[in-house]
Amino acid sequence: MKPGVISLDEKLRAVVDHWSPKVIAEVNDYQIKLVKIQGEFVWHKHDDTDEVFICLRGAMGISFRDGEARLKQGEMIIVPRGVEHKPFAQHECEVMLIEPRGVVNTGDADATDLTAAQDVWI
Repeated sequence: MKPGVISLDEKLRAVVDHWSPKVIAEVNDYQIKLVKIQGEFVWHKHDDTDEVFICLRGAMGISFRDGEARLKQGEMIIVPRGVEHKPFAQHECEVMLIEPRGVVNTGDADATDLTAAQDVWI
């Protein structure tokens, strides 16, 4: 199979809802997702996997029980498995996520209106 170029700008234009990650590629058992965020998410954790956040445009933060991390365009953070966190962004922020296939965006939190459908490709 010949590799194809993926336009992040094109894919990001197709992301319309906040907090609803969309799959753009798979590498082995990992999915690469794009999401637009604004406002606050829910406290949650992922017991079985680390989570990678790459800030593509804008600025965002992630609250932890003992502090917070702030990211701006071009920065990334890895949230270790089992660590409670709550992402947030004052203004719309575009983010790339790298996580294993099947990860629920709200982790161990009860399902809410922010729980996204799984495996939605754009």
